[in-house]
Amino acid sequence: MKLRNTLTALAFLTLCIVNAQETTETKFGKGILNVVAKDSSWSMKFATRMQFLSTTGWDINDGDFGKPETNFLVRRARLKFNGFAYSPKLKYKIELGLSNRDISGASEFTNNAPRYILDAVIKWNFYKNFTLWAGQTKLPGNVERVISSANLQLVDRSRLNSRFNIDRDVGIQLRHHFKLSDKFLVREVLAISQGEGRNITTGNLGGHQYTGRVELLPFGKFKSKGDYKGGDLKREQTPKLMLAATYDFNADAVKDRSNQGSYMETSTGFYETNITTVFVDAVFKYKGFSFMGEFADREADEAIAVEEDGTPTGDIVQVGNAINLQAGYLFKNNWEVAGRYTNLNFDAVVDRALEEQYTLGISRYIAGHNLKVQSDISYTTQDGDASGFAYRLQFDIHF
Repeated sequence: MKLRNTLTALAFLTLCIVNAQETTETKFGKGILNVVAKDSSWSMKFATRMQFLSTTGWDINDGDFGKPETNFLVRRARLKFNGFAYSPKLKYKIELGLSNRDISGASEFTNNAPRYILDAVIKWNFYKNFTLWAGQTKLPGNVERVISSANLQLVDRSRLNSRFNIDRDVGIQLRHHFKLSDKFLVREVLAISQGEGRNITTGNLGGHQYTGRVELLPFGKFKSKGDYKGGDLKREQTPKLMLAATYDFNADAVKDRSNQGSYMETSTGFYETNITTVFVDAVFKYKGFSFMGEFADREADEAIAVEEDGTPTGDIVQVGNAINLQAGYLFKNNWEVAGRYTNLNFDAVVDRALEEQYTLGISRYIAGHNLKVQSDISYTTQDGDASGFAYRLQFDIHF
């Protein structure tokens, strides 16, 4: 019923837009609808985006390729609303996900409802360079996760991100920035969140999550926020660099990947342990060349989940570390070649093989990140032995 109502509302909105038959001055990639109140008391920009993905993968056993598995899907289909309310200093953002991958994960902890809401956050610039965020949005974790999936350099994010990121949560964030010199910019973020991820309705089961991030930009700002966009599409004419570090502490966490992963349930409730995650990353761009490097490390006070009598439940916190190195070059005809190396090294207690992945990608930017075709091939090893080979092709369109 909820899904039917949502689709009905979307159909009505589409019909309203089509039947209006009005010419808009909004450019492609700048939103479908951009409205400002006559008295300038509010504004709203509405945009949509889609990603269509084809994947073909082969398992490799003793050097032999197995039968390929092919999959076609709508990887992402999203609606975005943002603007200001009452004052330009009070901004908001709402992002809804409609694809199966976006809304999956319904459980008793989400009231058995699809997880439509990605972002629902207000941003209040209450004093000079201080801004307070409140609501559900991305935590200030590794740079690759904070980069929008619409602006990625390769088809999708790395294995470091999928196993170590801290994603979205509900809470507050205090953001500030200042300059050490005419160009040297410093940005800081402090966040307090629930600690169990997005769209949780059961309340806080463990403790809370505390996140701090510092970013150093010695050569000044990137063009068009390029430090949080894949590739050097703006062709920085002077070197630009961001060095950053994040420290995240999840007190009495009840999931095996901090605020992500599976709940660690026991016969009497939930297993709780303190989990610490550290990220160190760097972004560099200059005249079409781009580089991104990330290091992630996760530790737990007690990684093995146990019952009250000390019997292991079978759940284990996914402790370990990972490295991700990525670079690319954008040619003047807007073709880009990029490569990525990812290393996942879990602690012995997790009992998982050392995983390495090598990825080579080619992208054609027709209208920047708003309209592009991307493809990549990946080769994966486990403990040095060939494990898998995959080819992906993706089409993006963002209004």
